[in-house]
Order: sequence, then structure tokens, then C-alpha cells
Amino acid sequence: MFFFDPFYLIFISPAIILALWAQFRVRSTYAQARQIPARLSGAEAARLILNSAGLTDVDVDMVPGELTDHYSPAERVIRLSPEVYRGRSLASVGIAAHEAGHALQHAHGYAPLMITQIAYPAANFGSSLGILALLIGLGAGLTWLAWVGVYLFSAVVIFQVINLPVEFNASRRAKQLLVERGIVSPEELTYVSRVLNAAAWTYVAATLQAILTLLYYLLLVSARDRDR
Repeated sequence: MFFFDPFYLIFISPAIILALWAQFRVRSTYAQARQIPARLSGAEAARLILNSAGLTDVDVDMVPGELTDHYSPAERVIRLSPEVYRGRSLASVGIAAHEAGHALQHAHGYAPLMITQIAYPAANFGSSLGILALLIGLGAGLTWLAWVGVYLFSAVVIFQVINLPVEFNASRRAKQLLVERGIVSPEELTYVSRVLNAAAWTYVAATLQAILTLLYYLLLVSARDRDR
């Protein structure tokens, strides 16, 4: 099957290399910032930011795992991993503030976030059904069905591209809010910025992989079309 095509791995290798580098940067900068104490825990920092913005109805809960932190717009809750929730380090408050930034985006109707909420189901649908249609189409010689799979998978790329400004904007808000609320000093912000910037590169890598994968599918189906 084409998933095991060595050319595919070569084709998306820039995204793989970038993803590996980004993961290394996230873990190294996170480990460094974990060693520097902060005035508040991650949960306390998120709560302070939310309260100061009038978002007292947004909860801050703990979720199992490592770096499983996220904001759920549907449930209006920030979920933080135990290390971030309880941790009193610059790494913890930086990540918590990033998720609080998403809550503020939601409250203020930040357009890209609203679009990703609509696009997310389509991206999930396109990721699973699109690849299935592509597999069946190529395997059965139904090029039209393979093209349907390509079009469905393009929803994944659209979602990833729209999601990039959402993540960068949340990080920008987080850094601004941490200093404005006196949670970190301008000097300490340097370490927080390193963590959030490294995390942002993981989204860039995911977007690049989605784009390259879509281009690979386009080349593959186009070649089958020419061979008919």
C-alpha cells in the first residue's frame, strides 16, 4: 500500500525532521523552565487571568497525563495536566496562561477560533473517511473515488492552516497577560517565551506534514489518472 511507499517518507521528511526538532525543543525548554520557581501554580495563574477578564464561569480542572493541557470551548473548561496544574514554575504558568488565552479568544469571539470549531468535525471526517476513500479508490481502480478521498483530506489541511494563528495568538495573549497581571517579571518572561515558542513549532510541523501529505496524494492520484 502507498502508506509504506518509501517515497512518501522521503516526501514528508522535512515535516518529520521539523516535528522531531520541535518535540526536542519543547521538552528541553520545558525542563529548563520547570526549574525556575513562579509566584503561583499553573491553576492559580489560569484562575487569576480568567477572573481578571470576567470569565468566572470558566472552570480550571486537572486531567491525567503529561502535556495534555487544553481548553474545551464546548464545555468552557481549561484542563491542565497534574504537573502544570500543581506546578509552581515558569513552565507551568506559561502553559496554563496559553490555555487561558484560548478561553479569552472564545469569550471575545476571535474569528479563527470560531472557524476551527466549525472546521474540526469536517477535518475529523476528512481524515478518516478521506483516507478510506483513497485506499478503496486506488485499490479498486476507481480513480473518481480516490479523488473524493483527496478532496475530503483537504479539510485536514484547511483546519491545520486556520489553527496556526489561533495557537500563535493564544501564546501572544498569554505572555502579555502574565506580565500585566504581575505573575511573571519581564525578565522571567524570556523562559516562558521559549516554552511557548517551541510548542508553536509543533503546530507548524503538523501543518507542514498535512500539506505535504495532501500533495503526495495529489501526485499519486494524478499519476493513476494519467495511466488510465
